[in-house]
Amino acid sequence: MHIRPAREDELSAVGDLTVAAYAEWLHGGRDPYADHLRNAQARFLEAELYVAAEEDELLGTVTLCPVESAWREIGVGDEGEFRMLATAPAARGRGVGGALTQFCLDRFRAVGAPALVLSTLPEMTAAHRIYERLGFERTPERDWRPYPDTLLITYRKDLAA
Repeated sequence: MHIRPAREDELSAVGDLTVAAYAEWLHGGRDPYADHLRNAQARFLEAELYVAAEEDELLGTVTLCPVESAWREIGVGDEGEFRMLATAPAARGRGVGGALTQFCLDRFRAVGAPALVLSTLPEMTAAHRIYERLGFERTPERDWRPYPDTLLITYRKDLAA
């Protein structure tokens, strides 16, 4: 498996992969967030979109949100942020989520970010285990609701050490 920038010719597949990875947390086929997840083109243009791949098979994706990115939601100051980390359902259990998270940590360390932050649904417990294993800590004071019926919990990892 290797992690690389997404290519323009695979944006449709990246969007479909992201929706498939989040399907169990969406509110049916008409959930407006599904369209947001599917819009890999916007993330490609307005953030940094990466994929985990094995030859031609896409295993996962993540969107990195540097300070200047319109996709940042909770990042403060020079903190790095990532969003929409997704593992293809068929690739679960193969270390894709952990590899993508480690890639985010390495990428933001390399540019001197003091910390890395993320939001996640409370139900995404497998992802929480990855984040906690990699040293992220819960930041309940930053939890927020993008919609009245949706709570997002937050994590932060100090990169200064």
